Amino acid sequence: MNRRKLLGLLGIAGIGMAGRHSSLHSGNEEVARKMISCVVTPQQTEGPYFVDERLHRSDIRSDPSDGSVKAGLPLALELRIFTVGNEGMEGCLPLANAIVDIWHCDAQGIYSDVEDRNFNTMGKKFLRGYQLTDRNGSVRFITIYPGWYPGRTVHIHFKIRTDPGYARGREFTSQLYFDDAITDKVHAQPPYAEHASKGSYQQRTRNEDDSIYLKGGRQLMLKLAGAETGYATAFDVGLEAEKRD
Repeated sequence: MNRRKLLGLLGIAGIGMAGRHSSLHSGNEEVARKMISCVVTPQQTEGPYFVDERLHRSDIRSDPSDGSVKAGLPLALELRIFTVGNEGMEGCLPLANAIVDIWHCDAQGIYSDVEDRNFNTMGKKFLRGYQLTDRNGSVRFITIYPGWYPGRTVHIHFKIRTDPGYARGREFTSQLYFDDAITDKVHAQPPYAEHASKGSYQQRTRNEDDSIYLKGGRQLMLKLAGAETGYATAFDVGLEAEKRD
């Protein structure tokens, strides 16, 4: 993907919910908080494949260990982190300076830097990275549409940390999901189709057959905007505000 197309995808992610957030970006934060749907996002399991790589980057497709780039349909992902008001607070407040990690498997269902019964990728660091939220609570990533592995539907993990290393620091972990109809189309193309052609006796798990998805997954669905070179999406994460003493 050349630089123009990459910036185009990032732009689509940035305007995915422009109608709801235009006033926030123009500085009218009070109006913006009233426009945002203040709903606490469900937490979900971290899973076995989180590695705290401390890779500060927005494009997570490459592997810094060898310079290779993971093949797959480009996906521009913007996450917007807010604290959901309580105890007299109205609306939502953007959460700035939070560490947001994302990680997921490649087109063949493989994670980096882990040893599993089906693969060993120790030392590899593809499809992992973190960003710091800006004053609007936003982070942006460029990655690929995830593949699948037995027993799980297609998903992306994310973790949010505030003030890491301090007693008052908070940690929130969950997952993001995709419409099965879109995944059907994407996974029929290379390099995803190669996974199915390898003779795997198992089929891809769909959303409604995934026990983790069933615990709040409908609230964690990504709405994708199509682009010439891939997809773009934006997702609002609502964290319950800390209770005051």
